[in-house]
Amino acid sequence: MSTLFAALIDDAGLFPPTALHMTEALERHERDEELDNPVLTHRFLCPTSRLDTLRRQSFMPRRIGLIVDNDEIPPFGDLPVDLVEVRGPRPPDGLPAHVRVFLEVLPTRHPTDLPPNVGLKVRCGGTEAAAFPHSHDLAAFIKHCVADDVPFKATAGLHHAVRHFDPSLAVDRHGFLNLLLAVCEAVEGRDPIPVLNSTDVGGLVQLARSVPDDTARQARRLFVSYGSCSTGTPLEDLRVLGLIEEVKA
Repeated sequence: MSTLFAALIDDAGLFPPTALHMTEALERHERDEELDNPVLTHRFLCPTSRLDTLRRQSFMPRRIGLIVDNDEIPPFGDLPVDLVEVRGPRPPDGLPAHVRVFLEVLPTRHPTDLPPNVGLKVRCGGTEAAAFPHSHDLAAFIKHCVADDVPFKATAGLHHAVRHFDPSLAVDRHGFLNLLLAVCEAVEGRDPIPVLNSTDVGGLVQLARSVPDDTARQARRLFVSYGSCSTGTPLEDLRVLGLIEEVKA
């Protein structure tokens, strides 16, 4: 498995637009764990407001990422939580040392002097056209993270590998492959905007195959993962593009 794609995709099946029922989301996640595709992180993203429901299920994911959607973070010491994503300017107090924190910010905001073990989270889309950041803003965010050595996660809108037009929202959707390669471009000191805006499938595939190992490692240390409501579609996209191989059951 290429370093570029290893452990790239978090399971956000509970979130729109898929918005699976907890039982359905866990059944899918359990199947994914059994197949053990190395592109998946096997981290199950769960809102803090639904932790009690998660605890009542018969299956427990091997890794959990908490999405703080209420005022307080409930106790979670009995769960395999390894990261917490929260909106706000400051990380919550009292979290275990092994839990990484990601602060959701607008791509136009570039916080500095972040505490150790704290990164940023950027939203790349949503249910309305206005939720999709301009490529210039997303590129500025990427360059800030590379320059200041700030790890980040991405969420929302990254439904396919390559940038494409969504007629239902009349907006260009960012591609997760574009985003990943844009980080590689920034790591190597180049402007990430052309790659973010590219719809040249063949060119993006060629670029992905030519990324040096050192660049891939540095890019993935910074771009930790992104949450996808589908765990199958991005894998199929990468297979069709010839960037990953089929994982047999």
